[in-house]
Amino acid sequence: MKILLIEDEVKLAQYLRKGLTEAGHVVDVAHDGVDGLHLALEGDHAVLVLDVMLPGIDGLSMLAALRKTRQTPVLMLTARVGVDDRVRGLQTGADDYLVKPFAFSELVARIEAITRRGPAGVPAAQALLQLADLELDLLRRKATRAGQRLDLTAQEFLLLTLFLRRQGEVLSRTEIASQVWDMNFDSETNVVEVAVRRLRSKMDVPFPAPLLHTIRGMGYVLEARAP
Repeated sequence: MKILLIEDEVKLAQYLRKGLTEAGHVVDVAHDGVDGLHLALEGDHAVLVLDVMLPGIDGLSMLAALRKTRQTPVLMLTARVGVDDRVRGLQTGADDYLVKPFAFSELVARIEAITRRGPAGVPAAQALLQLADLELDLLRRKATRAGQRLDLTAQEFLLLTLFLRRQGEVLSRTEIASQVWDMNFDSETNVVEVAVRRLRSKMDVPFPAPLLHTIRGMGYVLEARAP
C-alpha cells in the first residue's frame, strides 16, 4: 500500500515511516501542509496520515482543499482531545481520528480499517453515512431520520458518527468512552449510558423501528433489524 504521511515532528515521522515500511508499505513523507497538499494532489496514495497542527497550511485547511478534487481516505493525527475539534475534522472530510500519543499497532489497524471501506478510486471519506432511513451528512453536520431533522449536540453527533461508521459491530462502553470522550471507562460513571439514552430519545423513540440496540453485558450495536 502507498501511504502519504504528513507530520511536522521529524522524529515521529521517521519512526512511523520506518514502522510502516517494515510492514510492507511504500511511504512518502511531508513535513508541512504545502508540500503535503502538493504530494496528495499529484500522487496516487491509498491513504493519507495527516497531522492537524502543521506549518504552512494546517491539517484541516489542507484537508478541505484536498476534498475539492480528491476523496483519498484520511486518518488524522491530533494532540487535541476536544469533541468539537474532532467533529470539525469529520465535517471537513476526515475518515478517522487518532489522538496522540498512540500505539503504532492502533495506527496500522485504523489505516487498514479505512482502506477496507471502499476499493481504490471509490470515495471512502463518505460525506453521507446511512442506515435504513437514518442519514448523517458530515459536511453539513446534519442528521435526519425519515426526512426529519435530528437536533444533536456535538457529542451526540460524534457518537452517532461512531455508530454509523461501525454499524453492525457491538461497541463496548469502554471503546465508546475512549473514542468519543478520550477517557478511560470507569464502571462507576454512567456518562456513556446517559449519552446513548439521549441519542435514542432523538433518533429512535419518535420512530417505529429502533436502530440502536443494547447487547446485555457487551455494549451497543447500531443495526436495522427485521420486525
